[in-house]
Amino acid sequence: MDTRAVQEFFDRLAPGWDADLVRNEETIKLILDEAGVKEGVRVLDVACGTGVLIPDYLSRGAASVTGIDLSPEMVRIAQAKFVQENVQILCGDEEKTRFDGLFDVIMIYNAFPHFPDPEALIAHLSQYLAPGGSLTVAHGASRKAIDEHHKGCAHGVSRGLMTAEELSAIFAKHTRLTSVISNDKMYLVSGKR
Repeated sequence: MDTRAVQEFFDRLAPGWDADLVRNEETIKLILDEAGVKEGVRVLDVACGTGVLIPDYLSRGAASVTGIDLSPEMVRIAQAKFVQENVQILCGDEEKTRFDGLFDVIMIYNAFPHFPDPEALIAHLSQYLAPGGSLTVAHGASRKAIDEHHKGCAHGVSRGLMTAEELSAIFAKHTRLTSVISNDKMYLVSGKR
């Protein structure tokens, strides 16, 4: 998978991203609970897009939110939406960016199949977990639904979503596995430092 192609794909989708957004509030609440999003946490939102979860982090009292995305257009939209002092949106390659601190919550939401090297991503991000911090990969739909969705226009910029067991094995190398959910409503793997 070519990173440049992923960037261009999401740059094209950025203008309509928020209008096409579908949210299941019950699933998002569970994802945020499992990830440990609560008052005072420092959040890193990986592949944040236009910032769809940033209001959720802030409403739960996150001390700071750092979003990062590969797509300059997604970043431009997110930066325009979130001007709070405790929100920073960066444009960069999430697998290579060096961050200036540690995070209590690192979230990869609805984006994991678009990363070319899942194990390298998890290894890289786990270095930025604060003691007791959590790293979470989550989707607000089932693995089957995600794979079906990506067979359409995203087939060239995504790979199949690995089973929760396969991702758990990667997590276990870099974190202490704390939660695995894969059902007809959602997909989540989470681990703590």
